[in-house]
Amino acid sequence: MSFKKISLGLLAIVSCAVAVSLPQKRAACSNGRIASHASCCVWFDVLDDLQENLFDGAQCGEEAHESLRLTFHDAIGFSPQLFKQGKFGGGGADGSIMAHSEIETNFHANNGVDEIVEEQRPFAIKHGVSFGDFIQFAGAVGVSNCLGGPRLQFLAGRANFSLPSPDLLVPEPSDSVDAILARMGDAGFSPAEIVDLLASHSVAAQDHVDPTIPGTPFDSTPSSFDANFFVETLLTGKLFPGNGSNVGEELSPLPGEFRLTSDFELARDPRTACEWQSFVNNQALMVAKFEAVMAKMAVLGHDPRTLVDCSEVIPIPPAAKAQVASLPAGQSLSDIPAACAATPFPTLSADPGPATSIGPVPPS
Repeated sequence: MSFKKISLGLLAIVSCAVAVSLPQKRAACSNGRIASHASCCVWFDVLDDLQENLFDGAQCGEEAHESLRLTFHDAIGFSPQLFKQGKFGGGGADGSIMAHSEIETNFHANNGVDEIVEEQRPFAIKHGVSFGDFIQFAGAVGVSNCLGGPRLQFLAGRANFSLPSPDLLVPEPSDSVDAILARMGDAGFSPAEIVDLLASHSVAAQDHVDPTIPGTPFDSTPSSFDANFFVETLLTGKLFPGNGSNVGEELSPLPGEFRLTSDFELARDPRTACEWQSFVNNQALMVAKFEAVMAKMAVLGHDPRTLVDCSEVIPIPPAAKAQVASLPAGQSLSDIPAACAATPFPTLSADPGPATSIGPVPPS
């Protein structure tokens, strides 16, 4: 089957992330809430259910982290290059990872997402919403529970129909920077936007790169959407938190912290290092750029003019504790090799107290 005709329409709508201006139809929703459009009312009910029964009372915990991760793994299954070749290049943020979980969760790059897919599916079915909408909504709600988190745009109205995404469209931690830039560039993202997306790792952890230490975070403040991730990824690595070097793992600077090879290399590559460094002392910039790039990611494969803006349902996140990152206790600026040639590294203070450790110090 040829997908050339499909591709012409899809390629024209990849990067636009502005919802259509629909006539205002303010509607009364459950519990006295008001929506700007009647079709948004159901999402208030989904919100209540998620916060109580998936996110443990609006916590920034594992389910919130995994829900945010799932938004990317579903949406990035989109390749204009494949469409140009006359092949099916995926539907983007269409819920295919949930609809066809028996296929997509077996892709090597999707290792571990089966758990959050199975946790989320009953909620989508219960409330009668599409899998594509639900995945993006749950990710936006989950990250809004994190200190300093973004308030992501949420557009509703994706059809509950999809085909399985092709394999090999999700970047992996062991991929080279060249490979990551090429794959993400195919989907419409610049090198700077790739860094912007990686702000998600400030509230993330690994489970399967080293399966002996599941839940090991990527920075020392995994419940805060802050710039510590961008600082700590630049620190000189000293140890492995688990059983030693694994494919896709680099030395970490702190006990109990995990460092992905892809993060390590993107933080130091001249094409991405300055964008990486720009977030170190600017929490507001990091959040704003993440909100913008996620608005683009969430509508891959869709014409946003056909969707309804229900962003008002997304909770306002709790405020960040600080607008500037800090060095972990026991670290200094001399532990950060220069990576951005254009701009000197910002001056940061170190946290007081004994050397920071997120977990037990492994035996030497």
